[in-house]
Amino acid sequence: MPLVTTGELVARAAAARSAVPSFNVITLEHVEAVIAGAESARAPVVLQVSENAVKFRYGRLLPLARAAVAAAERAAVPVALHLDHVRSDGLLRQAPDAGFSSVMYDASHLPYPDNLAATSAAASWAHAQGLWIEAELGQIAGKDDRPPLDAHAPGARTDPDQARAFVAGSGVDALAVAVGSVHAMTTRTATLDHDLLERLSATLDVPLVLHGSSGLPDGELVAAVAGGIAKVNVGTALNLAMTGAIRTFLAAHPEAADSRAYLSVGREAMARTVERITGVLARA
Repeated sequence: MPLVTTGELVARAAAARSAVPSFNVITLEHVEAVIAGAESARAPVVLQVSENAVKFRYGRLLPLARAAVAAAERAAVPVALHLDHVRSDGLLRQAPDAGFSSVMYDASHLPYPDNLAATSAAASWAHAQGLWIEAELGQIAGKDDRPPLDAHAPGARTDPDQARAFVAGSGVDALAVAVGSVHAMTTRTATLDHDLLERLSATLDVPLVLHGSSGLPDGELVAAVAGGIAKVNVGTALNLAMTGAIRTFLAAHPEAADSRAYLSVGREAMARTVERITGVLARA
């Protein structure tokens, strides 16, 4: 099946008051697992490659991107390719030729005026290339070893009025909002500020994106979609599934040397996780 665009999937989800699952991939096993899980759930999916994943791959975007495109084109469900948490303008400019239909430009670590200026410039360039662009306002902690902010700290949550001005001034197509989720959580114990999410949904006319979704129980995910989230990002849940399965396999088979034996177990565990989360979102 040909690649579809992230914008198309998110727009369709927003119109249906549902959410498209978006999974961060690091290895070819991640890519294959996400597609296999989405096929089992019979649902569209977004493959996301983050700037940190590119750094892990010796700073080279194309090897993983080309593999993701090839796998997506053979998928039985619609698949889009998204470049996630981009801070480098050099990496941003590689997106169109690498097969990406969308980018998440992340200047959220900057003071508001600088975030707005940088994101506006990125959005202008992205739109000229036909790219759909997402940005972030507020601070969704847990990225790059940043500690979580106190719930009442300035900037810890996305302010609806500031968000409205930011979207209008930057021209972005979607906004990742800080409503209580945290990146890289290894337990599913986070809770969201649903009142704030409701206000943001009522204030903004662009789709809302939830980052750090691995730390949310199923009920919180369902409530987030009901509250207006149209794109749900998941990364750590896949790594937990893969690492846990491989650790268990190697403990039971200490003589194992062929990497295919334990990588296949890890891939299957990730596929099951994708199918489960996609199923939860489908029921939302």
